[in-house]
Amino acid sequence: MSAQPVTQDVPTLLVKIFGKDRPGLTAGLFRTLAGFGVDVVDIEQVVTRGRITLCALVTAPSAASGTEGGLRATVHGWAESMRLQAEIISGTGDNPARGVGRSHVTVLGNPLTAEVTGAIAARITGTGGNIDRIFRLAKYPVTAVEFDVSGVATAELRTALATEAAALAVDVAVVDSGLARRAPRLVVMDVDSTLIQDEVIELFAAHAGCEEQVAAVTAAAMRGELDFEQSLHARVALLTGLDESVVDKVRAEVRLTPGARTLIRTLKRLGCQVGVVSGGFTQVTDALQDHLGLDFAAANTLEIVDGKLTGRVTGEMVDRAGKARLLRAFAAEAGVPLSRTVAIGDGANDLDMLNAAGFGVAFNAKPLVREAADTAVTVPFLDTVLYLLGITREEVEAADAEG
Repeated sequence: MSAQPVTQDVPTLLVKIFGKDRPGLTAGLFRTLAGFGVDVVDIEQVVTRGRITLCALVTAPSAASGTEGGLRATVHGWAESMRLQAEIISGTGDNPARGVGRSHVTVLGNPLTAEVTGAIAARITGTGGNIDRIFRLAKYPVTAVEFDVSGVATAELRTALATEAAALAVDVAVVDSGLARRAPRLVVMDVDSTLIQDEVIELFAAHAGCEEQVAAVTAAAMRGELDFEQSLHARVALLTGLDESVVDKVRAEVRLTPGARTLIRTLKRLGCQVGVVSGGFTQVTDALQDHLGLDFAAANTLEIVDGKLTGRVTGEMVDRAGKARLLRAFAAEAGVPLSRTVAIGDGANDLDMLNAAGFGVAFNAKPLVREAADTAVTVPFLDTVLYLLGITREEVEAADAEG
């Protein structure tokens, strides 16, 4: 026979204990309560720096099992014997139902200050939201905390907190609550200045002696001041005549962004598929795909004839529109709906991809991109994206241990 929910007219007791944590306290409290035949309605336990707070909402004792006064005396006596403090509050029914509209709010701080935490909490309640729970996702490489919020629509909360985050210069992500958050997904990221610390074309340009010219054009293109296709052709033309041996040298010079390996490894072990799309070149992205075990990779291809770069690219152009097209193609091949995709990028040519994905993350991005994305990360660690997806540092370490 299935249990019936506790109605609001049923007498209940909130039993709280707090003090120095040690093994057996939870079991001890419930063994004590068991002597009064109560049912557990709700329970929550938190341990912070060796101090336990344990709350149990239970039904009042039945007439056959004892009295409320007897339960109070027994629990207080047990708590005193364990050098704990106890508080028991009478009431009726279960906790009030959570409000409609449920969201996860993730805040990243390096460090996370009391001022920021208070401002975020105030803005949540100012929108009509209720903070149901707060817990820490990670303590390094940044502090990440998550607020479970109800009572306000996710879109409204995201807009309100985006304004607050900008004013506080802190990273805040707001996503819908629900089972779908934990479902396998597809993560697609840009390469230059996202997966890696470098701009690949500038590495090639350094070997051609035209690094400053190429860097200036690249910066203008990433700010959205130049058409990407035209700028790419102009930059690649400066590489005309380079020996193809430079490709191996550039591959060796590429530096992964801190946390890139952890991000990809963890996502893969949690059943996600991972891909990259780049306005750079397959001569580098193919090597990254093999090295990192990526599921998908696409980029432009430098044309090489008779061992020399011709100054042209071949194949279908991977530009701003092309990145969004490839995200959709990868999702279709992976069997993942677009709503379950995550895109990560930093430049103007990533905007269409970020907007097409279910969740777009601007990683150390230009202002134009930060404003358009669902959330922004301004710390230099790519694996902090995991926390925005609700993955804790402990889960990251557990995945590493299993691998």
